[in-house]
Amino acid sequence: MRGTGVKTSLEATVATGTAQGDDTAGRAAPAGATAGAGSRRRRYWRAGLLRGGIELRHLVRNPKELGGHLVNVVVALLLAGYISDTVPGTRVPMAHLTLAGFAAYLLFQIGLVNLPQILVTEREEGALLRLRATPGGIPAYLVGKSLLVVAMAFGTLAVLLGAAAVLVDGPLPHGPGGWLTLLWVSALGLLAVVPLGAAIGAVLPNPREALALIMLPAMGLLITSGAMFPLASLPVVVQKIASVFPLRWMAQGLRSALLPDAARAAEPAGSWELPTVALILTAWAVLGFLLAIPLLRRAARRESGSRLSERHRKAGWSGSRTA
Repeated sequence: MRGTGVKTSLEATVATGTAQGDDTAGRAAPAGATAGAGSRRRRYWRAGLLRGGIELRHLVRNPKELGGHLVNVVVALLLAGYISDTVPGTRVPMAHLTLAGFAAYLLFQIGLVNLPQILVTEREEGALLRLRATPGGIPAYLVGKSLLVVAMAFGTLAVLLGAAAVLVDGPLPHGPGGWLTLLWVSALGLLAVVPLGAAIGAVLPNPREALALIMLPAMGLLITSGAMFPLASLPVVVQKIASVFPLRWMAQGLRSALLPDAARAAEPAGSWELPTVALILTAWAVLGFLLAIPLLRRAARRESGSRLSERHRKAGWSGSRTA
């Protein structure tokens, strides 16, 4: 009940902001179409940022939901505490490589696993249908969700690295260059997976199938992308397949920020390949945006009261049969 109330208030906020903006746009219309378009974009951004702030406060005030995002941090710390080997050919602790890879996986999971689940769940609750009737509702919704995901991702990353440094002597960037690399790889990695996650969320059938369809490939990439083990120790064909996906390059970029230069010996190319990291993550970001916007618009256009009622009827029928 609380979640429904929050969504209703969010949509009312977006509607109020855009409606006020529409009055402003009407008064400014004689100034020209360009000024009107700029005014609309500002309204969408303002409403989206307000929406994202409300959702973020709701997350922080919900211990159960917040705890769910921290489970992976606990898992990473437990793994790091039990690993005592060193990276082959170096003196770098294997636990440090695992923590760097897990940091990349957490960013990947939030954008490509959690976000689609959120989108599918809210679609089934009628959020897209209500937003379609709100002027500027879809753009504001995307801005708000992006703010929420970015805050979740960087917050989880900070908790992981801080807790690892205190509890298991985990790695931290060395010098300003390392911190800068950590920042741009994390930001570009999110840009690479968040739009793709939105596109996936627009086409998945329902929340239950969403988890099953996403988690298996995500866990496969966690194992094959060098996030848990040195990539050079995996078969060449696995390395080539993993190199197509963004997690492999996110993990390599974060290793370059968190591990000493000696750890480069465990990379397939013997170097961090940061220009390649930037190029491939940028390509995934562009692809994600090209897919996400039309798919989300299509999903919103296809929503109707009859479709929503039919899905709810089927869900209730299957639930009663299961019971």
